[in-house]
Amino acid sequence: MRNNIGLFLGKRAHLNPDMEAIVDTATERRLSYRELDLRANKLANAMRDSGVKKGDRVAILMMNGIEYVESFMGLAKIGAIVVPLNWRLVADELSFILKDAGATVMVYGSDFADVIGTLHEGGAAATQIGQWIEFCEDGHDRDLFATDYMEFTGPASDAGPEIDAGDDDDLFIMYTSGTTGLPKGAQHSHNTAMWAIITFSITAEFRYKDRFAIALPMFHVGALLPVIVTFYIGGTAILMRQFDPKQMWEITEREKLTVNLAVPAMLNFMLMVPEFEKYDYSHLRWIMSGASPVPASLIESYKDIGIEVHQVYGLTEACGPGTLISPDDAMVRIGSAGKAFFHTTVRVVDDDGKDTAPGVPGELLVQSAHVMKGYWNNPEATAETIRDGWLHTGDIAIQDKDGFITIHDRVKDMIISGGENVYPAELENVITSHPGVADVAVIGMDSERWGESPFAVVVRKDEDLTETDILRHCDGKLARFKLPKGAVFIDEIPRNPTGKPLKRLLRDQFPGPAPE
Repeated sequence: MRNNIGLFLGKRAHLNPDMEAIVDTATERRLSYRELDLRANKLANAMRDSGVKKGDRVAILMMNGIEYVESFMGLAKIGAIVVPLNWRLVADELSFILKDAGATVMVYGSDFADVIGTLHEGGAAATQIGQWIEFCEDGHDRDLFATDYMEFTGPASDAGPEIDAGDDDDLFIMYTSGTTGLPKGAQHSHNTAMWAIITFSITAEFRYKDRFAIALPMFHVGALLPVIVTFYIGGTAILMRQFDPKQMWEITEREKLTVNLAVPAMLNFMLMVPEFEKYDYSHLRWIMSGASPVPASLIESYKDIGIEVHQVYGLTEACGPGTLISPDDAMVRIGSAGKAFFHTTVRVVDDDGKDTAPGVPGELLVQSAHVMKGYWNNPEATAETIRDGWLHTGDIAIQDKDGFITIHDRVKDMIISGGENVYPAELENVITSHPGVADVAVIGMDSERWGESPFAVVVRKDEDLTETDILRHCDGKLARFKLPKGAVFIDEIPRNPTGKPLKRLLRDQFPGPAPE
């Protein structure tokens, strides 16, 4: 039988049919593995009956929930390629991704009817979508051009579909913005996902019957992968629509969470909840935290209340796993991102591609069977990123004499704000379109709330240009998390001889904290 990620659900349903598979905290629905697998089968058969074939791209624009999970697993079973969409993006950004991926079917939640309406009105210029499937809730009327999700799946068989896809066939394309400002689709197969799931399960020490909260949106590999890992090890995925710090403590107690995943900003917000100590979190073994370096002070704060925080380093191009600090080392090597995952190899190299000596900064490279096949429809970016079998992360790291990795900086100047990737070039393109701007460089400024926030350093063409003018110009052109928190004006952007802005100097000059 071919390795097919969708079959993980069926296999777990066979082994533990009555075990609780998933909890949708927004709707208070709970499904067993048998129930969830049958629903995924109905979705798979409905898609196949409607003409969706192996290799067709199907986009999903939904909040975390049962329908998202069953759609992903059902599509995996029939060999369709899932394109998870970031619901924070505006219509133009989504349009680029949909056209680049060649998606022909859209599954969406009624929460996003407005942006979907804009895309639909744009016709062929906006998307190639020919079939719109809407999951309606809270009394929302179905869009006239869409098929109701429940009516779509209702008549379909709940028998397991015939499996003719898997192994090196594509499973999903997850888009991440590039330094040019244009999104790139990391292309993962059933095999790359399988190896990521296996190494994640082994290295992170997941256990049978673990209960894992998923508060990060599932358009992130850091949320999608843990859901499938939970099915693989035989646990329960507790889904939250959006992160809420007070609700997270409540869910930790009520659902008896054993493991959790949170970006540093989320950990900060949880500690700000009044009287959080009153909640019972005694069953929580650890919280894994990544997306940006975890401050030592934050790890210490959680250590003081008896919770271990394990720093993880991962990236979409590796289907998640990169490095992880083990439980034994987490409390004595605070700030380290640990060592490579079990089925993963890492190196730190200099500009000539030679391994650096211990303690010397260099670029972090990753090699594994879970590294992406490449960037969808972008051979140039693929060739630049994967060279000689190694994934070039663009991140600067230091490896000590014992092999522990510390993430030091980012070659590509990416900003991570509240767990979301913000690429300066994308924002710079918007700002320079203002007629009063002569030059601009966007940097990440320290933020107590978000870890980092985008901040614009601008050279004025028009002396009457104000910070308010800059902020208003950006508003509505990009997702809100990408918008600058502020702007400052200088006479000249410092640049090296090749014309590249010296953003390190700007970060030193404007360290923050950013306006909140």
